[in-house]
Amino acid sequence: DKTVPTPQVDPAPPGDQAARPTLLFTAFEPSGDALAAPVIAALRKELPGVRIFAWGGPKMEAAGAELIENTAADGAMGLGALSHVLATRREQRRIRRWSSQFRVIAHVAVDAPAANFPICAFMRKSGARIVHLNAPQLWAWGRWRTNKLRRLTDLVLCVLPFEEQWFGERTIPAKFIGHPAINRELDMKALKERMHGLPAGAPRLGIFPGSRTQEVRRNIRLLISIYAELQARHSGMAGVICAANGDIARLIRKKVRVFPTGLHMTTAEVDATIAWSDLCVAVSGTVTLNIARHCKPMIGVYKTGVISWLLSKVLLRTPYCLLPNIIADREICPEFIPHIGGSDSIVSLASRYLQDSKHAAIQNEALRHVCIRFANKRPAEDAAALILRLVQDGKVPLR
Repeated sequence: DKTVPTPQVDPAPPGDQAARPTLLFTAFEPSGDALAAPVIAALRKELPGVRIFAWGGPKMEAAGAELIENTAADGAMGLGALSHVLATRREQRRIRRWSSQFRVIAHVAVDAPAANFPICAFMRKSGARIVHLNAPQLWAWGRWRTNKLRRLTDLVLCVLPFEEQWFGERTIPAKFIGHPAINRELDMKALKERMHGLPAGAPRLGIFPGSRTQEVRRNIRLLISIYAELQARHSGMAGVICAANGDIARLIRKKVRVFPTGLHMTTAEVDATIAWSDLCVAVSGTVTLNIARHCKPMIGVYKTGVISWLLSKVLLRTPYCLLPNIIADREICPEFIPHIGGSDSIVSLASRYLQDSKHAAIQNEALRHVCIRFANKRPAEDAAALILRLVQDGKVPLR
């Protein structure tokens, strides 16, 4: 169990504090911590007198939540499947005990439906309004959970443009709020300054190995092989591996003792690495929307075993795995997901992108149209306004 302890907040609050309206956020992954933090900050501005508690991560705490337990660190809920289940159940029991001491008017469940559904169930029985921040991806797999979600939510806040209609057709209340990876301004002047520290050379390949240790372990050797083979074809080529954080960077250094010629690594410089690159190779995930925001061409990969590959063919209900392709409902970015082969086919395709700019231009234009579907959305502010409206409709005095 790698749960990171933080001081408990008001384990036995006085009666007047227990009567104060309280919001609870629960997140169990780093991506959930990042998604929830700006929403918490927006709510703090609107509701300075309402306490916001969280099982989550450091970004949620920095945004103004009173963090009870750090459950959003990579691997925080245990290394193996069994330890993960046991640690999650332990936190669910803690949340149940804690919630009996506070007047929780709304529970915001962030990502991780398997961990959050049991919490939603007992919070709903206590009278709290239930909001799901980031819709469970039932449209991709697990459609049997649709009835459960309908029972366990008052509102689903969707970050992808097609989700509001999908859930609405199944009588689940949902609103599209946009996605923080897309709905943001890019400071190109600052990006150019940060790019000065990246290597010279051409063509330039940006490599994004994922933000979770498991996906990095699965994919890093394939990604290194892709770069090495491309570098052999394109003299003068430079590459940058963008590690999501220091822990991921150390893992990569452990797995790759010697980098091929021209390959460098940076940490947490996602936008600078994308802006620097001519082509990006990314493990499937949110980073593909960051790349789409820059309208840079990409190829998606995710290496897996034969059993996982077979299961994906049975369970997945969408023909695409990369988020830009799912949004466009067509393959605009080549994807090798799941991938059980070597690097040859990926290298051949990447080489065509690097040799002929028309391939990049076609994809860039398609990505621009993907971004247009997010126009005029403000994810954090819209989410906060909808949460506020939901609890006020319940005639809960907040101020």
